[in-house]
Amino acid sequence: MYRRDESIGKDPSVVRKTDSFNLPVKILRSGKNKGRYKIPPGSHINTCFSSDFFHKDADEWRDEAWEMMHERSDCTFFMITKRPERIADHLPAGWGKGWDHITIAVTCENQDMIDKRLPIYLSLPLFHHSVMIEPMLSAVDLSPYIENYRAEDGSPVIKHVSAGGESGAGARVCDYAWVESVHSQCVTNGISFYYHQTGAKLLKGGKLYNIPRPMQHSQAHRAGLDT
Repeated sequence: MYRRDESIGKDPSVVRKTDSFNLPVKILRSGKNKGRYKIPPGSHINTCFSSDFFHKDADEWRDEAWEMMHERSDCTFFMITKRPERIADHLPAGWGKGWDHITIAVTCENQDMIDKRLPIYLSLPLFHHSVMIEPMLSAVDLSPYIENYRAEDGSPVIKHVSAGGESGAGARVCDYAWVESVHSQCVTNGISFYYHQTGAKLLKGGKLYNIPRPMQHSQAHRAGLDT
């Protein structure tokens, strides 16, 4: 995310409203669809993808963002955070057990972050619990969080897991065996799995592969691990 901001001349250390902050509720002023939302019903909206929706510097705008998401319940919203400890105190009024059109995913790059963030995250009132292991920097064991956190129907609270290696200059190695292990844990427990990207440096079968950025997504999908 820092690299993405820097590539377009933005200071990645500053949290700000973008020009498209209120795009979900903007109305078309002309044309055959005049009076309708610019973003049509049924759209999937990735939210705050170059920052963190629960960053403290976004506190002053978050209520406005929640209001827009509530208004656009005809769309789905997806956001990712490294700050699950801030979620409970910054949910909107009327949240209840969660809004089914919003997914708040948590990212954990190694076992230490799995053990730090998941106990908090999986105890939160969210309609969807999604775990992203990216960039994947170590082998991880999800079994304590699969076995000990169960929904009312007995299924794991975790419904989706994705994994991917690190990209960009100075990327650290991702071992394909780590990805296979998480995939196996998910399949065994009926959790959907998505292999997002290989990363720039992939260790597989004892050989280190340097994978160009344009191929990292396609090579991951060719592995056939997505469920």
